[in-house]
Amino acid sequence: MKIKILSICVLLISMSIFSQKKSKTLVTINEENITVADFKRVYEKNLDAIDNKEAKDVTNNLELFINYKLKVKEAYQLKLDTLPSYKKEIETYKNQLAAPYLQDTTFLDKMVKDVYFRVKNKVKAKHILIRTAKDARPKDTIKAYNKILKIRNRILAGEDFEKVAQETSEDNSARDDAKSGRKGNKGNLGYFDAFKMVTPFEDAAYNTKVGQVSKPFRTQFGYHILKVDDLKPSEGEIEAAHILILDTTDVGKKKIFEVYEKLIVNNSFEELAKQYSEDNGSKNRGGKLGKFGTGRMVKPFEDAAFSLQKEGAFSKPFKTRFGWHIVKLIKKHPVKPFKELEKELRNKIKNSARMQMSETAVINKLKATYNILENEAAKKILDRKNIRAIPKDSLQIMMFSINDKKIKQEDFIDYIKNRRNQPIFTLFEMFKNQEILTYYKENLVNTEPEYAYILKEYEDGLLLFELMQDKIWNKSTKDTLGLQNYFEKHKANYSSRKLEDNKGEVMNDYQNYLEKKWIADLRKKSNIKIRKRQLKKLIKYYN
Repeated sequence: MKIKILSICVLLISMSIFSQKKSKTLVTINEENITVADFKRVYEKNLDAIDNKEAKDVTNNLELFINYKLKVKEAYQLKLDTLPSYKKEIETYKNQLAAPYLQDTTFLDKMVKDVYFRVKNKVKAKHILIRTAKDARPKDTIKAYNKILKIRNRILAGEDFEKVAQETSEDNSARDDAKSGRKGNKGNLGYFDAFKMVTPFEDAAYNTKVGQVSKPFRTQFGYHILKVDDLKPSEGEIEAAHILILDTTDVGKKKIFEVYEKLIVNNSFEELAKQYSEDNGSKNRGGKLGKFGTGRMVKPFEDAAFSLQKEGAFSKPFKTRFGWHIVKLIKKHPVKPFKELEKELRNKIKNSARMQMSETAVINKLKATYNILENEAAKKILDRKNIRAIPKDSLQIMMFSINDKKIKQEDFIDYIKNRRNQPIFTLFEMFKNQEILTYYKENLVNTEPEYAYILKEYEDGLLLFELMQDKIWNKSTKDTLGLQNYFEKHKANYSSRKLEDNKGEVMNDYQNYLEKKWIADLRKKSNIKIRKRQLKKLIKYYN
């Protein structure tokens, strides 16, 4: 990567754009004043890593700093910062650098603790669902909300939750299926813990007290209510193995009990699994299923596996809809302490949809801070059916503003052009949130000094890379005559009298020669003034 090369060819010196008010000017390059604080920040950055006294010399480092500044100024004068490749890379880096600022750390810390509680404690719940389409209009969502509210009132009035779930829930698993003979679960979901359900559902389950019915809440599937039946400590995860006979009739039952009798007389579980199990995915591994927690297996299997207390113990034969099983407990994995799980949970949250909640918390804070004004007259285009076909010259009215930034109707139409899977009013809120974040990111250089320092360092370093390529590296490669002349003048410094035998070493020396000559030219045409009094104070301070 370019940045790795930069770390070799420059000292990664940065110019502070947030100089301390009381800091004195140390050096002036043309009309630019560089303060003591600016230089100290750069100098101290790599001080601990230097064990060479000469390399720590303040005066030498100031000279290198001046050279760096001269090169960067040259790059800006040559307008290398306008190159498309440079702009693209800087934009990518800005997004990476801004990412931590788009997280509400307090909110994230609380989320990690909440998730750990949910890992340690599993909840048992049942629910009723009234579906809504992803692109449902407000009147349709209100209709669904009123429907689930009436259902909740029936339950609060004393009707049985499971009976009402069978009758009204639009989750098909709640009702019996006559065709397949499947029995409905009456809304029962069994036990689950963190990351097993979509986040709004999980939140509602853990925020509802045992025995109570939640208020209506919405997920991507529609509106729900749920009733919490139990909350208890999680057993963690287990490793288990099983032997499966697929035949669910008495023939299968007889066969599984024959295998069980063999186990009783000390036959190897693994060998019997390889010989008799009809689970092709696990039989060759001795029936091993790997590690799993609650909510991963069908309930009869889960109950049998988690009821085993001693590692190495196996169950009596039992039946699920898949067939007849015998399950063996290989190892228990209790929930780890918070300190051991914290990093894993934090990363899991960052890679999940929950991270949007942290971003939403940031947006809500910004909304409270910024002066955001919406133009209701301009927003009337949201009601037009052909909104994406409106001519651009008719879309020049300000739709809303964020402080001093004005966003036109045209900007919104560009945003929704290839977004057709969401209703317009939802897209508008998404667009507005995106613009708020964009405004925040654009102003980070004015509000976050550390961000500004690092970004400036990267911008200047990347420019210097482009400049060094043009002025030194590419020139030394292409200028074969210049390289030959340099070698002829300095033959005595090399072991061989032929350029080909010393090309790598000569090339390196020639590049250093070109750079020194170039620096000398830059210094000659620049007005450089060092404040000797401030330099002496610095030298005394570090000595």
